[in-house]
Amino acid sequence: MVVGTIFSIVFMALVSRLVYLMIINGTSYKQLALKQWTKTIKTAPKRGVILSKNGSKLASSADIYRIDVDLNVLKKYLGGKKIPEKQAAYQLSQKLNIKSSDVEKILNSKDSKGKLLQFVLLKRKVEEEMVDTIKALKYKGIIISRDVERVYPNGSFLSHVIGHTNSDGDGVGGVEQSYNKELAGVPGVKVTEVDRDNNELPYREATLVKPIDGKDLTLTIDERIQELAQKVANETLTINSAKFVSITIMNPQNGEVLAMASAPNYNLNKPYTEGKTDSEIQETWKNRAISNVFEPGSIFKVITSAAALENNSVKGDDRFVSNGSIKVGNTTLYNDNKEAYGVETFSDIIKNSDNVGFIKLGEKIGKENFYKFVKAAGFGEKTGIDLPGESTGLIKDFKSIEPIDLATMSYGQGVAVSQVQYIAAFNAVANGGTWIRPHIMKEISHMENGKKVLDKKYDNLGEKTITSSEKAAQLRTYLENVVKGGTATDTYMKGYHIAGKTGTANVVNSTTGGYESGKYIASFAGMAPADNPKVTLIVTIEEPNSSKYYAAQTAVPAARKLFSGLFTILNISPDNK
Repeated sequence: MVVGTIFSIVFMALVSRLVYLMIINGTSYKQLALKQWTKTIKTAPKRGVILSKNGSKLASSADIYRIDVDLNVLKKYLGGKKIPEKQAAYQLSQKLNIKSSDVEKILNSKDSKGKLLQFVLLKRKVEEEMVDTIKALKYKGIIISRDVERVYPNGSFLSHVIGHTNSDGDGVGGVEQSYNKELAGVPGVKVTEVDRDNNELPYREATLVKPIDGKDLTLTIDERIQELAQKVANETLTINSAKFVSITIMNPQNGEVLAMASAPNYNLNKPYTEGKTDSEIQETWKNRAISNVFEPGSIFKVITSAAALENNSVKGDDRFVSNGSIKVGNTTLYNDNKEAYGVETFSDIIKNSDNVGFIKLGEKIGKENFYKFVKAAGFGEKTGIDLPGESTGLIKDFKSIEPIDLATMSYGQGVAVSQVQYIAAFNAVANGGTWIRPHIMKEISHMENGKKVLDKKYDNLGEKTITSSEKAAQLRTYLENVVKGGTATDTYMKGYHIAGKTGTANVVNSTTGGYESGKYIASFAGMAPADNPKVTLIVTIEEPNSSKYYAAQTAVPAARKLFSGLFTILNISPDNK
């Protein structure tokens, strides 16, 4: 009975232990066992290609590999074959162009507890020819898998729009970041059964899940127009000794960005510039057309004019008297050089860029109607362009707008806009009154059996009517007069109908909120042909030489070069009138 009782107690203890191991903790032990007898290797997918509207490759992925080492398997193999580790390290170093001493360190890598690591990286971004030489060694424990290597064939071309990838293959900036999910694809997996020494078991078929390659991205960018924009941006930067130059060119009818150039730019194949701090490098990568905000100055008078027309606040026979200054509350505001234009029509105050006339126009519109139109035109919020880092701009809260604020806002001070935000509103004047979301993506596709399969076309246009087609057409005639005989006459080309507006503003100190002495931003926004625009553009020059900083001296000559090239590229002929 004593022996039977003891055996019963032991038996119950064993059963209880088995219940605990197999039922209560069974799942976790099973996972631990699977981890011990299987080896999982991820295989990288091939990142999708980025193409221009013209079909040229702007970014692609090279056939490149990475070499990893399973130290347990390699060391056992070397020991079995009686190959000294120093010899193996030397052979590997010769094949991979690495120092032999560095390979030795890698082959003896240990964790924080002094235990030999199982898997270590030997080298990344290895070309196929080098891989073949490694395979020829026939060392066990060498793991070869596809790596990520992004190639930008045109270097700095369209750099701020394309962006680049980091060492893990993820997008940084530009469409590489905003469309990272579509471009990246899905990694594949190879799962094999191994013995206690981590050797793959013979006669066991590995489980393979093939990677799904990333999809291809076609941009709205016209390569010829982009080349033109970059050339003009670089020339304008040099000629004016400016800090930055940004140019955006669009099709106002559908919201497509045809070109977006910033100078200076950076080499996509070498994004990490030596000798620069992290903050300086980040500044180099920044797409200023969407991330930088500035006081627009007189180009904002286009928006004030559109608001006046849409609200029927001005009539053709209205007259404005400008003596060069006007008092608003306790503050006296002036024209740029205190010019006294005398009696002017609505068209005249636009042509002459008369601040006093626009202050009076703002009063006619009224605070509520003006604010309502400015918000409807998209100011004070992101356009939603499909690029990262967009700024919202700055428009004062309605309740905080005093008469002096309405006055200065009417001629483009006291507001902050981004270049893409402004041109989105400007496009509505060009296309007959419809605000359309600016966008870079034209379509997403992939190749299947050698044929292109379309996955998606851009459709997030966010269209909304902000003014009537009649009022927009009327405003375009006034803006054409600016080019014919106003502040932008150097843009005029015989036989071509160009409409536009210049703007020169002081640089705002981001810390104090005041204006920087001797620092300016010059801009020009234009469209052509004026009666039915096929193209719009905006040129912004930050901090040109203080001896020649007006938009008429800096931005207008750049715009003339752009229009001259665009008329050829887009086959826009003069009408000889």
